[in-house]
This record gives sequence, structure tokens and C-alpha cells, in this order.
Amino acid sequence: MKWLVAVMGILALGPVAMTAVLDDVQSASARVPPIPGTGGGLRPGSVPDRYGELVQSAGSICAAAPPSVIAAQIQQESGWNPTAISPAGAEGISQFLPSTWPHWSKPGESPFHPEAAIPAQGRYDCAIAKTMTEAQKVGRLPKSLDPTSLMLAGYNAGPAAIFAAHGIPQNGQTPDYVRSILASAPNFAGATDTTAAAGSFAAREIETARKYLGTPYAWAGGDYLGPTRGQCSVGAAANDCIKVGFDCSGLVLYAVYVASHGAIRLSHSADEQTRHGTPVPIAQLRPGDLIGFTDPGSSVAHHVGIYLGNDQLLNAPESNEMVRIDSLATRYYRNQQWRAVRYG
Repeated sequence: MKWLVAVMGILALGPVAMTAVLDDVQSASARVPPIPGTGGGLRPGSVPDRYGELVQSAGSICAAAPPSVIAAQIQQESGWNPTAISPAGAEGISQFLPSTWPHWSKPGESPFHPEAAIPAQGRYDCAIAKTMTEAQKVGRLPKSLDPTSLMLAGYNAGPAAIFAAHGIPQNGQTPDYVRSILASAPNFAGATDTTAAAGSFAAREIETARKYLGTPYAWAGGDYLGPTRGQCSVGAAANDCIKVGFDCSGLVLYAVYVASHGAIRLSHSADEQTRHGTPVPIAQLRPGDLIGFTDPGSSVAHHVGIYLGNDQLLNAPESNEMVRIDSLATRYYRNQQWRAVRYG
């Protein structure tokens, strides 16, 4: 990253303010569709194993920065070298300048630690995307430019340069930076929902849920009309009742309701949702199937999500997280008992 300036307060944030900004980021830019070929999680084996989950999580904050773009950006910035230092002084796998790093990291974290740098990259990318989409709404930037390209340009040249150029600055570097990342991003993209027939129940269900990537998790949140305010009750986080969003079964019941044109009204229960419908053997999972998860030895599902293919799950995971795409290849999910059903 080569920027040095702060624009619209985007870099003048402490860790507490950063959380508030990200709530706005998730609501404003989570529904921006990714550009063709960059959606759909990560292609298995496309990034170094130790970084897969980090990239997947960072790429689930907003749709303008899907996992494939995060991966291509890291490839461009550092070639996956966590100790990289650029001639301009940018540091680590995600190439943060020392002046920028404190605003997007947590106290005590180092840009040379990928476990801190990659999540910070996702947060900063999505903050830039929000700034750009808001500017487009008020006519400060052309609506013909996609938010992902503007986001990448802002990451490289700084948001001020984007506004000064009224688009991507022709500075001999930034256009190539954007083109290179967008050209390589499809090499990292997973197939996920591409096997769901266009216009099918599964495709409608997945499309409905994907629109809410980055929406806050809210305990007991979500109904047939969309996200709702959560509840602060036993098992919830103290701040769940001040967030508007979905819990796992709230997201599923909404997606299924929309996909069925209002014909299927599931209960707000992960266990009940996966006790009806058509049972599906795990070996025959298809995109759009629901998977319920139970702890070993238990028979009651405590979590549910929408299967996307390629070992990917679209879900609202837990308090203080957001709607995102997770890998089912993690140790946690492999140690759970799975129960799959199909609706529609």
C-alpha cells in the first residue's frame, strides 16, 4: 500500500470507533454484488493452507471484497510473504504502512503477523468500499465504476487520489494494480453456488442469503421480512439486543421463505429446520441444502447453514460475528455431527 493520507476520517479511527464504522460498512456495502468471476468463496488449494481460513473470514465482511479478491490482493502486495517490507516502508503480508496500521488493528498486534494483518486488510478494504459507494450515491464518483475496482484503487493510491481523479487515477501504477488483481482473482474463486440451476429454488435461496453477507449476527434475529433486532437473553452476548441482523436459523428461514415465494414458513429453530424437508445423505449434498450441526453425542442441532458446494457454508455463526461463508473443512465442523435436508 502506498497511500499516506486520511480521507473522510477513514484513517482517523481508534479500535473502538473502528467497530462502529464496520457496522455501517456491513450494512452499506454487504449487498454490493461482486464483479463476475470473483464470488463464491475460495477454490480449495488456491492459497497457502495456513492462510485459508483467514482469507475466507476477511473476505466475508462485505461483498465488494470477496475472499478471491483478498487473496489476489495479498498475492499482488507481498506474494504471501509475512515479513515483506516495501521500499515505501509498507510492512507484512498485507503491506500496511506504520501510519495506517494502528487504525485497522487491535492494540499490541503486528502487521508482520498474518493472523492480525489479513483481518485488518478485510476491514480496511470494506471501509474504503463503503466510502466509495457512498460517494457514488451523492455524485462524487461515477456510478459506472464498480465498487471493487474503486476499493482496490483506494487501497493502492489512497482515497484522496480517487476523489481528485474522479475515478481511478492514471498515475502509471494504480490502473495496473487494479487490473492485475481483478485478472487473478478468478484463479482463487471457488465454484460454490454455480451448480444451482439459474432460477431454481436453491439459486433463489442462496442469492437471498448472499445479499446479507456482512450483516451482524443478532441472537434470535431475523423473520420472514428480513433482519430484526436481536435479544439479550440466556446464551446471547450483552450487545445482541442492540444489533439488527440474523441468527443462524433466522437467516435460513428468511432465505427459504423468499425462495419459496412465501410458501414455506420454517420455525426459528436450527433443530426443527433440519428435521423436516427431504433428508439428504451427506455424500449427496447439493448447493442450497441445509446442514444442521449437533455436538458429538447430542441429537439436537444447535446451528444451521446453507451449503454452497466446495465445502463452503453460508451462515450466521455466533454473537459478535457476521453473516459469512465458512469452510466446512475446519476441525470444528469435521468434529460435529451433520444432518442435511433439502427444501423446494
